[in-house]
Amino acid sequence: MSEILGYTINMQEYVSEAIVLEKKSFGDCDSRYSIFTRRFGKMVAKAKSVRKITSKLAGHLEPGNIVRVRFIEKNGLQITDALKEEKLGISLMNLSLLSDLLPEGEPEIALWANCRAGVFAWRDILRTLGWDPEYATCVSCGSSDVSSFYVPSQEFFCLRCSSSKSVKNEIPLKENDRL
Repeated sequence: MSEILGYTINMQEYVSEAIVLEKKSFGDCDSRYSIFTRRFGKMVAKAKSVRKITSKLAGHLEPGNIVRVRFIEKNGLQITDALKEEKLGISLMNLSLLSDLLPEGEPEIALWANCRAGVFAWRDILRTLGWDPEYATCVSCGSSDVSSFYVPSQEFFCLRCSSSKSVKNEIPLKENDRL
């Protein structure tokens, strides 16, 4: 907290290692990022002027990158600095689905460690987040042989019933689903 010209300014700063899950254009030059941090869980933050050609942040904040990120709380979260450490081998579709599933501000230490190590198995991720496929049944027919998880409705489906849903938001659950 600091005081400038008699006004008190509350500004919280956060620094953490993070995985960039998703980016979306926002306004003319800004972008909104979904990042999974080790210390704070998933956070959604804006980066100002990141789509300008002179931006120093743009290359670091690509989905799939592991970054050291610093952000401040000023009218929402804002990314002020990022440095790419390495690139993960997880597909953009899987990162986007993970972003949709993770709640904001809830650290998931085991999930973070697995993703950071490149171990990405949907059955384990769903189990960690509270949707255990082992005990699930198909929402349409009641079969215990589930083969997919539909993200928008957070429901399991068997192979016969899953074909009617969109493949874009569907997580296949095979025995060897490590990606």
